[in-house]
Amino acid sequence: MAYFLKKILESANRLNSTNSSSSSSLNLNFSISSHASVSDQVIVCSSSTGEFDRIPIDIFMQILKLLGPKEAAKLIVVCKSWKLIVSCNNLWIYYLQNKKDPWDAMFFAESNLRSGYPLRSYPSQMQSFMQIYGQRAQVPGAIIIDGGSGYCKFGWSKYGSPSGRASTFMEFGNIESPVYSRLRHFFATMYSRMQVKPSSQPTVVSIPISQYGDREAAKTARRQLKEAVYSALFDLNVPSVCAINQATLALFAAKKTSGILVNIGFHQTCVVPILNGKIMHKVGVESMGVGALKLTGYLREQMQQRNLNFSSLYTVRTLKERLCYVAIDYEGELRKDTEASYEVPVEGLFTLKQERFRTGEILFQPRIAGLRTANGLHQAVAICLEHCHAAGLTPDETWFKTIVLAGGTACLPGVVERLEKELHVLLPPSISNGIRVIPPPHGADSAWHGAKLLSNVSSSFILPLVVSLITKSLVFDMM
Repeated sequence: MAYFLKKILESANRLNSTNSSSSSSLNLNFSISSHASVSDQVIVCSSSTGEFDRIPIDIFMQILKLLGPKEAAKLIVVCKSWKLIVSCNNLWIYYLQNKKDPWDAMFFAESNLRSGYPLRSYPSQMQSFMQIYGQRAQVPGAIIIDGGSGYCKFGWSKYGSPSGRASTFMEFGNIESPVYSRLRHFFATMYSRMQVKPSSQPTVVSIPISQYGDREAAKTARRQLKEAVYSALFDLNVPSVCAINQATLALFAAKKTSGILVNIGFHQTCVVPILNGKIMHKVGVESMGVGALKLTGYLREQMQQRNLNFSSLYTVRTLKERLCYVAIDYEGELRKDTEASYEVPVEGLFTLKQERFRTGEILFQPRIAGLRTANGLHQAVAICLEHCHAAGLTPDETWFKTIVLAGGTACLPGVVERLEKELHVLLPPSISNGIRVIPPPHGADSAWHGAKLLSNVSSSFILPLVVSLITKSLVFDMM
């Protein structure tokens, strides 16, 4: 303890030497949101802080910030006055803000994802930021494998983004092989690429949105897929497995536990109602056979009609991502000059015209591309909203008015604005009022980031996968 007090005194001397006359030049850079401000708390305890009474309050708080979270926490044992000062939420908000992960995402995970199943929200006063910081520091981390519908993203929960990508386990290896065999081969390959032993870390797996119906056949298919995932991982000696639907994780990434998740996947688009972290299969999951692959294919057809030469679909996909958008007013856009160019490495310069917005338009008008899908994106979402309204699951009907988009294609400019516009046209005011469409919080990696939030939760009672002494018998399943 003498070391920490010595360090404090050294910090005090250093700061006093730079600003001995006044303390007005120092900025704390965080707001006071508690009932009593930091200054009030320091003043209350000033009689028992010894020599530090002579230090201006803002310099005093600057010293605490310089100490860092671990050393500041150890000062709690000095006396009650230090405990009160160091425990201030605003100081720990500052520490959390200066971590790689944003503190608001951390607080969402602690207050919304650690409270049991079905998920419930607790007021922020239930747990101090110092407790959140301390518990989170003890979390060992986990391996995250986001199965995806087009390709898989994998990496460590302690990192800011996936460390690698591969074919999704739905298409990995020989598709005629039994599901268990393919899954075991797939997971073994992922661990090999990450250069980790399966037995060393718990694992969070996102399961792609498939077999979404409420009939017994669909329920059986979902259960069998989960069982195959668990069996394959446990046979590789993974200590703990958390298998969750991709839609739920993508919703978590937007820091929501209830809402409508619209996933524009690789092969299809799914509109999934989720209440308190649970997919409402009985309400109905809407789907349409238009996904990223269809958009890329339609752009390729348009480019071929204009005799634009390219060597691979990668070039077409790159142009789709760089130049295409969704028109707010499709008919009006047809009368505009929308020509734009982009240079693809190795391939050269490409210029697109109406293809730029006609490609994304098939999300709302599939028939212009010759697709037989009955509904557009706005119609599928509207049907889902009407079903949620009619179901009357909760007295508060605002839960389904938050619509979160997911998937790389959902990042096309104009999707959010067009969807909001079309929903207000299709739906009566009793349903459309208050609707909010949220763009993909992390693009194509939304589900991975949702798993990251969940895997870093510090409660050992609710989420066994973060406990180092976990056994295989403890499995947390929110599928």
